[in-house]
Order: sequence, then structure tokens, then C-alpha cells
Amino acid sequence: MGFFKNIFGGKKEKLIAPADISILKVDVHSHLIPGIDDGSKTMEETLTLLQEFQDLGYQKVITTPHIMSDYYKNTPEIIRNGLKEVVKAKEEAGLTITIEVAAEYNLDADFENLIDQGDLLTFGEKYLLFELPFFQEPPMLNDIIWKLQTKGYIPVLAHVERYAFWFDDWEKIQELKDRGVLFQLNINSLTGHYGPEVKKMAEKLVDNNYINLIGSDCHNMNHMTLTKKALKLPYLHKIIHSEGILNKKL
Repeated sequence: MGFFKNIFGGKKEKLIAPADISILKVDVHSHLIPGIDDGSKTMEETLTLLQEFQDLGYQKVITTPHIMSDYYKNTPEIIRNGLKEVVKAKEEAGLTITIEVAAEYNLDADFENLIDQGDLLTFGEKYLLFELPFFQEPPMLNDIIWKLQTKGYIPVLAHVERYAFWFDDWEKIQELKDRGVLFQLNINSLTGHYGPEVKKMAEKLVDNNYINLIGSDCHNMNHMTLTKKALKLPYLHKIIHSEGILNKKL
């Protein structure tokens, strides 16, 4: 019982019939290129996860390896070459799901230089996925958003619900929304996987129609198992049927 309490926030939660997550068509946040970040470790693991996405009804996965100056010094070339290997392996395995790449950029000291260089990995209509440090809001956040937009990118903030410094700071959330930033929600945040406060924040964001994109942020089979459990949560049903969700248009 302790395991389920950890997953669902420490209290009994009403579960309903599993949602048909296939209506999303596309997952926009995952780490499936083997061996280049903290996601999938082997091609075998990648193929297993792609099979799981396909079985859930997804038509496409846009996988987003980390690009971080201190830890994961990936480049577009490294990521694109990794994609070629995955595509080859999945076709040999008979999988029909499409896989494409973008990246999850960390807003660190090198990010502005990468913007200036111009070779950024995006998805859809120049959507650019980026994340923030978890301990505090970066002082250059607004400047970076402006710079991205002047270069023609649409900033997508990864797992907006997970930044503790914004818990209930709805003025900041609204400010970012007004500036044209799109918000991506992790499915597993609704399970309590990242803690009860993240779960609470995720539900409030759903209630207030702030979410534009939904992602699994899948790194491994444990994340996939949690995603399957999330299918029975009322808030997962609510968010996948929201008219403002862009996944199905990608």
C-alpha cells in the first residue's frame, strides 16, 4: 500500500476507467536516444519503450534529449545521429510509430550562445522546449524569452508545474502566458510522482486552462508504468480532452 500512496499523493484517490490517450497522437517530451543523457541506456530499452508508446495508441514520439552545459553536452549532430540509429532499429523491429527529435534545453550560461548560433532543435512550428534550474528562477529568464521570440522561436516551458519557486505564484504564471510562453505538463506529475505539491500545482494549472502541451517525460520503464497508472486519474481525462492542447496538431 505504501507504494500506491507514494504514487497518488498519500491519500486514496478516485480512479475511473482508463483514458484513451491515443487522442493526443503525439508525445512531445521524452528521453529515448540511448546513452546520451539520463534517459534510455540501451537500444533494447528504447525499442521496448517505443513499443509501449505504440501500444498506447501514440502515432508519433518527439523525443527531447537534454542539452546542458555542465552535464549533457549534446549537439544537434549527436542527437540527429542518434535518431538515425533509432529509426533504423525500430524499422528492423517492425515498429510503425514515428520518432522525431527536438531537445530539452537547460536555461544555463551557454544557452544564450546557442540561440545566437542558431542551430536549435525544435518541433512543430518552431516550438522550442526549455527547462529551468529547480532551485530558483534564473535572472535572465525574461531576456531569454524575448531573444527566442525575436529569432522566431516559440518558447515552450517544460514541466511548468515542477518549479517550487512558482508554487501559487499565479501572477508570474500569467505574466509568462501573456508573453507568449507555452506550458508543457508532465503526465506523471498528476500521479504524485514528483511530490504532493507538484501534483497540486499540476491540477491547478489544468483547472485554469494554462496547459498547452502534454508530455510523458519518459526516461525508462518505471516512468511508462506510472503513465499507465495515470490513465485512470480524472485530471488526465480532463487535460487530454482540453481544446487548448496542441499535441494532436503536431
